Amino acid sequence: MNRFIGIVNLLLLSFYSICYSAPVYHVTDFGAKGDGMHIDSPAINAAIEKAASDGGGLVVLPAGIYLSYSIHLRSNVTLRWEKGAIVKAAPTTETAGYDEAEPNSSTYQDFGHSHWHNSLIWGENLHDVTLEGEGLIDGTDVLSRWGPGHNDKGLPPANKALAMKDCQRVTIKDLSFKECGHFALLLTGVDDLLIDGVTADTNRDAFDIDCCERVIIRNCRVNTLNDDAIVLKCSYALNREKPTAHVVIEDCEVSGYDVGSLLDGTKTTNATKAPDGDGPTGRIKLGTESNGGFRHITIRRCTFTHCRGLALETVDGAAMEHIDVSDLTMKDICNSPIYIRLGDRMRAPAGFHPSTVNNIRIHNVNVEDADSRYVCLIAGIEGHPVRHVTIENLKVQFRGGLTLDDVREQRGRNPFFIPEARKESEPGEANYPEPSAHGIQPAWGFSISHAEDITLRNIHLETLQHDEREAIYLHKTARIHQEQVTTINQ
Repeated sequence: MNRFIGIVNLLLLSFYSICYSAPVYHVTDFGAKGDGMHIDSPAINAAIEKAASDGGGLVVLPAGIYLSYSIHLRSNVTLRWEKGAIVKAAPTTETAGYDEAEPNSSTYQDFGHSHWHNSLIWGENLHDVTLEGEGLIDGTDVLSRWGPGHNDKGLPPANKALAMKDCQRVTIKDLSFKECGHFALLLTGVDDLLIDGVTADTNRDAFDIDCCERVIIRNCRVNTLNDDAIVLKCSYALNREKPTAHVVIEDCEVSGYDVGSLLDGTKTTNATKAPDGDGPTGRIKLGTESNGGFRHITIRRCTFTHCRGLALETVDGAAMEHIDVSDLTMKDICNSPIYIRLGDRMRAPAGFHPSTVNNIRIHNVNVEDADSRYVCLIAGIEGHPVRHVTIENLKVQFRGGLTLDDVREQRGRNPFFIPEARKESEPGEANYPEPSAHGIQPAWGFSISHAEDITLRNIHLETLQHDEREAIYLHKTARIHQEQVTTINQ
């Protein structure tokens, strides 16, 4: 992995030297006003096209507010926001708006994951593209989560800030994103990708990295009350299997503060629930769209605050293997601090291979003030266990305070019943993998079901209030190794 990072950094340095010696094109020279009133996307697109036709170059947005519809990226072009530059999503009118969503025959993921052109900024089949600078991409009150059809005003919607498909050598650096609809970034099939120093404060998913290989995400601050902050996926949106592999996520902060309150510095916590009825989301996750495989993923030195915990999920036929997670700090966590799920939702072509989980290592994790209802949870399904997981040097402080009656009330008369995987014939949403779907567990520390060769080493679990449940519950497991496991129940 270190060799991979060195090669990527060398390529990026070479790319920067080429870009910065290339011609410079100011969008104001092409007619952009930057006054927040005129539609500036035609001028921005003209500058980008001129740079591309000249063999590449640097397109500069000086300080100002650039009201825009769809902006089209091109190969060998760097788009730079100077300090104070804002690209603002323009409201759709009866006569002007965003590019329409392109056709896509793949239906194994939701509409938003299957289209890229219906975005504020997009690019497809490109190489050597950079977006950088101290500016802002702002979708407030315009970008939405609307899918096919029209928005509430009867007009075609744009539901992403930045979308890219089948691209190579892409850098996104130092920009900020605000209220970006379905996704701030939807990057599908984008290889050799660097996201560095980006801040996102948005109303649904922030970074969706889908079917991408050789990726570095570092030094980012991501706030998403209503959805996931940094999420890796490997969907079937490209109409083929493609893994998400060789990814490093490092030195990032994720949170579930009120929308907009990260960017304004207040970090308020007035909202208590996301749209699914659970607490604030804002986490790092693998899944749910999971066809092509997750391989060689490293997550390290990240903080989670006022949000859900780490989620590693494969439910649509992906192999999840060689995952290394280390040096995480979590505080005020509203569901499982660690959630590892192998499921059988199987949004995939008929006869698709089953999901598998092998070789996950999670180490050096400290968690304060975690909700006890969903505990640290590892769950496979009958005949397809989670295999070879090592969790070590873990300290979790749970709130505690639950009773066996809390478990009985939701499960019936047996408080130690673990629900099996949903049947494929049940509605798809019922199969959605989320810690709350498993209900309140019969343990306050760890619950492990359908799993083999799991090692818990140097684990410290404690409650702030006494909890009637046992600390660790095992259900249909084999070879569960516990070494230096300490539990303190107040």
